[in-house]
Amino acid sequence: MRRYTTQGEELPTIERQITQQRIERYARAAGDFNPIHLDKEFAATTQFGGTIAHGMMVIAFVSEMLTRAYGNDWPATGKMKLRLRAPSHPGDTLTAHGIVKSVSQESGHSVILCGVGVKNQNGDVVISGDASVVTGL
Repeated sequence: MRRYTTQGEELPTIERQITQQRIERYARAAGDFNPIHLDKEFAATTQFGGTIAHGMMVIAFVSEMLTRAYGNDWPATGKMKLRLRAPSHPGDTLTAHGIVKSVSQESGHSVILCGVGVKNQNGDVVISGDASVVTGL
């Protein structure tokens, strides 16, 4: 598996379509039945104007990207610090992206810090933040 260990190197992107069906499946899996995600009539009366995806569902796309980049090192050692910046609606196409910001050595292992985020089809930032992973364990 290729590892992304050079400062400035871009991580592989993940593109996912948000659908109401995907939101409903996530709600069942997570046990999160907040009406902002599921009730179209209720959601239409909110500041969002309609249903929105769960933030953790969108964050999972970042984790999927990091797993693709770092394999089992990601779930074993990964950490994220993210901010939700904008809602994602059914019909949105989201792209998770990242770049290696720095690489340091600790106890014979590489500690990789990445800038990560998610943008929608309009280029609006949905999520931004950092993630770190230890490789070479």
